[in-house]
Amino acid sequence: MTEEGRQERDRYDPRVGWPASRRRVPPPEIGTGERLAINGMGSFDWDLDQGVFDLDATGLAVFDLRPEEYDGRPDSLVLRVTPQEGARLDIALRRALLSGKRSYSGYFQITRRDGVKQWIHTQGTILRDASGTAHRVVGIVRDATDELRQLPPRPPGAERGRDSAGQGAGPRPGPRTSSEPAPGRDGRSLSALVRRTTEALSHAVTVDDVTAVLTGSGALERFGADGLILGLLEGGSLRISAVGGEPMAAFRSLAVRRLDDSLPLSEAVLTQQPRFVTSSEELFHRFPLVRPFLERVGLEAAAFLPLVAQARAIGALGLYFRRRERFTREDRETYGALAGVLAQSLQRAILFDQEREFATDLQASMLPRHIPRFDGAEIAVRYHSAWSGREVGGDWYDVVALPRNRVGLVVGDVQGHDTHAAAVMGQLRIALRAYAAEGHPPSTVLARGSQFLAELDTERFATCAYAEVDLATGTVRTVRAGHLGPLIRHTDGRTGWPNVRGGLPLGLATALDLHEFPETRLDLVPGETLVFCTDGLVEERGTDITIGMEALAESVHHGPDRAEELADHLADALWQRWGSNDDVALLILRRAPDPGTRHAPRIHQYVHQADPEGLADARDALRQALTAWGLAGLADDVELAAGELLVNVLLHTEGGAVLTLEVLPEPVRRVRLSVQDRSSVWPRRRSPGEAATSGRGLLMIDALAARWGVEPRGDGKAVWCEFAPTESAAPAAGAGSPAVS
Repeated sequence: MTEEGRQERDRYDPRVGWPASRRRVPPPEIGTGERLAINGMGSFDWDLDQGVFDLDATGLAVFDLRPEEYDGRPDSLVLRVTPQEGARLDIALRRALLSGKRSYSGYFQITRRDGVKQWIHTQGTILRDASGTAHRVVGIVRDATDELRQLPPRPPGAERGRDSAGQGAGPRPGPRTSSEPAPGRDGRSLSALVRRTTEALSHAVTVDDVTAVLTGSGALERFGADGLILGLLEGGSLRISAVGGEPMAAFRSLAVRRLDDSLPLSEAVLTQQPRFVTSSEELFHRFPLVRPFLERVGLEAAAFLPLVAQARAIGALGLYFRRRERFTREDRETYGALAGVLAQSLQRAILFDQEREFATDLQASMLPRHIPRFDGAEIAVRYHSAWSGREVGGDWYDVVALPRNRVGLVVGDVQGHDTHAAAVMGQLRIALRAYAAEGHPPSTVLARGSQFLAELDTERFATCAYAEVDLATGTVRTVRAGHLGPLIRHTDGRTGWPNVRGGLPLGLATALDLHEFPETRLDLVPGETLVFCTDGLVEERGTDITIGMEALAESVHHGPDRAEELADHLADALWQRWGSNDDVALLILRRAPDPGTRHAPRIHQYVHQADPEGLADARDALRQALTAWGLAGLADDVELAAGELLVNVLLHTEGGAVLTLEVLPEPVRRVRLSVQDRSSVWPRRRSPGEAATSGRGLLMIDALAARWGVEPRGDGKAVWCEFAPTESAAPAAGAGSPAVS
């Protein structure tokens, strides 16, 4: 150390720091948000109750979103996040919420407005209330592309990365292409144009996907053009398939043109040679048809590129420029390479669309064309095909009209994703329909279906669920063969998966000589809904199926009442959520509501034997109904009688009970309470001793009710009792519900 350094060191006093002459002015305070922004981190605050996802300015920049493009709703982020990535993040968050974790994190990809893929890392802290219910998530997002680019490449076959919530982080990405100058500046930017376009097109599957790359956000910036037009060859005509850029909107009116040399795009197709134009007058002289369009927008230079695949022209691409004086040799070579990449992508997409059309037509021909209508029920069906080219699934649904106002509901899935699976599905569907129409009970329908499938001499098996619904009584007899049972939505919106006993899949049951398909009896009261589906709606590879089942139950709970509207709601909410990896069959039956009439209102409610809160819910429903009808004075007696009857059913039978409360019209003008069960044993009045702990239920009902009785109902009975409103219980003139006035 020099002498000056020693003197400087000796001037430092650890008790007071440096002398005043050496002390620095303290830097200005930096807030938490500024600190994050300096490090390229954006923050978010997600209110789970309100569904508001607040993203700061840096967070918007990470997602490449402008403030006016984002409205604070999580769904708005789909502008950048693909459905598959969004579903994976959603599953990770749901797992964290259900497992009670305090935080979660993960990597996912977005597509920037210029088409470049970018990796993002997110980390969030889950805030919970005193009961442990999550109500808020606060966290950060940041660009992680460079970080992942620096990771060493993985050997072939290495497993996908895992995020902290157990979700696959996806393959490690290669280097991200940074924003570069428009083409025509230097060789580096020209090669970047082709590289970025190739990267964007690599994810395109259909022709619509390809046109979306050409006309989507940031496409023109990527090409360095002011306008774009794409024409595809269809027979002897050229169809304008895509137009990009506001100045080019007028070209949409060209639509389909006969293939001749009147348009520069047509000429490029016919000659298979590119044309580069730097003078609008030259263009107008050669192609007078385009003059009115180009004069309106002021475009002067253009490049017309033939799209040639396997020595055959399939279309042409036109790029228009407002200010361009020349096309260099590098420009021409680059745009030629661009046309080659685009042609290959379009050829694959056209082939995919053709194969997809063939597959979906075949699949549709195997499904019922018309769904019969029934008095007393609403039925809706939906079918969603997986986007896998010619790979079609064996999912199906069917609705069978049965005698005595009954209906058979079938959903199933044949093993495999090919045309053979679809063919087997068609034969099995018809066989099951025939067995059901013959009048066989549900267990026999599936047993015969399993034998039929085994005799087809195919190695395929099939899962299936079948239900026979009596629309008059609401009785449901259901069986399943390795398939999901039905989801039920009750009249108050609650949803549940009843415990439906099951057997082995069809075909496999016959091979193992295990043909038992035990029936489960359910009750569907008026206004309740049955939802059947195949596993494609609730299952995604690598995730627990219970997560999807919970998501379906939640969507049904919040969905509309009508069957058709509910089917649309589930399609919008879940098909995009899980992506298109599997076919989905959806079948919904809603028993028509029975509110009675204006002068004789009525409510129904099912009390499940295994539901500990069912009795309390039933009492609340009774009191609310009586209050709404202006008969609150009867609530105590009716609740007490209902409690006795329901407890008797739940304790002494093997099923639940259907509770009905109705106002009988004039001249009787009484309130009738009915409790229906499946037991054939009728109650009898006893004379219990003083020390007896039971046997007083009917005595109590005899004392409370004006009259009571028992009557047969199907294979069970119904115990009913009537209550006459007293003057104090009846509503005053002009007050209460008109139903009892």
